[in-house]
Amino acid sequence: MFSQKANAIFQEVIETYKVLDTVDQPFTNKYDKNDDLIAHLLYRKSWIDTVQWAYEDIIRDPNIDPVAALKLKRMIDASNQDRTDTVEYIDSYFLNKYKDVTVKPDAKINSESPAWAIDRLSILALKIYHMHLETVRDDASDAHKAACQTKLNVLLEQRVDLSTAIDDMLNDISNGDKYMKVYKQMKMYNDNELNPVLRGQK
Repeated sequence: MFSQKANAIFQEVIETYKVLDTVDQPFTNKYDKNDDLIAHLLYRKSWIDTVQWAYEDIIRDPNIDPVAALKLKRMIDASNQDRTDTVEYIDSYFLNKYKDVTVKPDAKINSESPAWAIDRLSILALKIYHMHLETVRDDASDAHKAACQTKLNVLLEQRVDLSTAIDDMLNDISNGDKYMKVYKQMKMYNDNELNPVLRGQK
C-alpha cells in the first residue's frame, strides 16, 4: 500500500535528521528521482517538515535575539514556500500517474488532493516521534509520561485512519470512482503585486 511506503520514508527521514540534529546540516536525498520519483518527493517533503519543526522550536525561545528571530522568520517563510511547492510536485506525480484513467460518470471529488493528505501524514510522523520521546523522558514525571502516552495512542490511531483514507482515495482515483482536481497555490503575501507592502516598495 502507498501509505506503508510513505510512512517508512517519513520515519527514515526523521531518524536520519536526528543523527546530527541540527538545521544547518546538508540535505542529501537518498532516492534518485529517475529511479523512484515518488520516494524522492516524499523524502524531500519530510525533510522540509523535519527542519521546519526544529525552526518552530527555536523561534519560540523567549530569549531569542530579535535580529536572529527575524532571520529565522524569513527562513520559515522560505520553508513554507518550499513545502507548498513540493506538495504540488507530489500532486503532479499523481495527476500524471492517473491521467489515462477513465473517470466514471458518477465519480466524486475529494475535499483535498492526495498530496495535501500526504502532507498531514508527514506532519503526523513528526508528532508521533516527538510525543514518543516525551513518554520516555528521564526528567519527566510519571504523570507527564502517562499523559503523553495517552496522546501518543491517539496519534497512532490517527495515523492508521489517515493512512487508510489515503490508500482508499488513491484506489478510488485509480478505479475512476474519484477524480483529482488540483488548485494551484494562490499565496498573496510573497507576491510583489498582491502584497501591498511589497508593492509599495517597488
